[in-house]
Parts: sequence; C-alpha cells; structure tokens
Amino acid sequence: MLKELGPGFRLMLIFTVLTGLLYPAVMTGVSELIFPKQANGSLVTVSGKVVGSSLIGQPFAKPEYFHPRPSAAGNGYDGTASSGSNLGPTSAKLLHGTTKMDDKKNEVVDFDGINLRIVHYCVDNDIPYESSVPLDQFKDAHGDLDDVKLIKAFNDDKTPLLFRAKAPIPQDAVTASASGLDPHISPANAETQAGRVAKGRGVSSDQVKQLIAQFTEQADWGFLGEPRVNVLTLNVALDQRFPVSK
Repeated sequence: MLKELGPGFRLMLIFTVLTGLLYPAVMTGVSELIFPKQANGSLVTVSGKVVGSSLIGQPFAKPEYFHPRPSAAGNGYDGTASSGSNLGPTSAKLLHGTTKMDDKKNEVVDFDGINLRIVHYCVDNDIPYESSVPLDQFKDAHGDLDDVKLIKAFNDDKTPLLFRAKAPIPQDAVTASASGLDPHISPANAETQAGRVAKGRGVSSDQVKQLIAQFTEQADWGFLGEPRVNVLTLNVALDQRFPVSK
C-alpha cells in the first residue's frame, strides 16, 4: 500500500511547492517589478497618508465633495462583502425601498431604493421635481428628510408617493454597480453635482467643471468601456485646488 501511495504523495509535495509557493512568489515579484502601484493595491496617498485605493470606492457625504454611486456591498463599499443587490427591475424593494426594526426597536432604513435615491439626488443638486405630496411633510425636527417616512410613503398601497425629476438623472447616480465597489461615476453625474460642490467650496461651477474634464478618463484603448471619473482622485484634487475655508 505504501508503495502505491508513495508516488502520489511525492507528486503532491512537488506541485504544492511549484503551484503554492514558487508560482505565487514569481508572479508577485514580476508584478512588483512591472506594475508596482497596482500590485500594492493602487493606493492613493495625501501628505504621506493613505486615504484609499483608486480601485475601490468609498462613501463621501459632505456637500463640498463629489458623491459616489450607491453601493450594495455590506453597509456600502465593503471590500469583504462585494456584491450587487441582485434585485430585478420590477422588484418593489429595489424601486421603493424597505425598512426594519433595529436592536433598539427603532424603525430604520433596510434598503433605500431607487425612488429615495432620486429624491435625495434632486434635493442635493437642486434638480427641479414634481411630488404628489410636499416633501416638507417628510422632514424631521431638524429639517432633514426622514428616509423612513419617505420609504413608507412610496410603499403605501392606497396613495403611494409619486415623485418625478423634471430633468434627466444619470443612471449611475441612483443605481449600484454589480460589485458594489465601483470607484467611478459618469462625467454626466459629476457635472450634475458640480454646482453643489462649487457652492460648498466658494468657487464657480466652471472651475469645478474644468477639474472634472481634467480628471475624466477615456475608454481603455479608445473602445473598451465608457468615459469615467474616479471619485476619490477627483475629491483629492478638489482639496488641493480649492480647499474648504474653515
């Protein structure tokens, strides 16, 4: 029996060393030599401090920054939970969102939904809209929109809230990518946000749009993919070019 098992055991050791040790070591060395930045995660540094990776998106919420597209990866841009929502175009959850009870028995947002994203995108970027019910009815004591109330209004079976933007909204502004980690937005999405960003930084929209044009990446090799803007690198450039006054 040992005579029959011996060759198999030796082959296992050989291929373990070849494919488990030597091959990864060689590939890592070649990558470090030819593509050192990519091999180390395409990290973005500011003043010697790592602020993120140009390959993985991250949330930005302040008005003086460009906002990324929505993310369904974990709580948003979670690299350990990369995924899309896997919801179909007719899904009520995808369109209207859902709520849940948290550990303290408070009703909170479970999934925001496209309609809620459209509301915030319109309000944040001064896009004209039509609403069957004034949005003031969905504000909390601080004057902020109450997302739970909005989601419940969208899901009302008898008189659902109807909301429509009067201007085109870029698709990537209200839909998540398949990975949930997409670091880019479309130039159209960036330009729509330019007015809000410019106001937050005390500069003109034209100045911000010039920066968008400067950081717009064209299709790879001229035909693969679409023009795109990396949100992190654009926001880093904003801080360097138009720092926010304190």
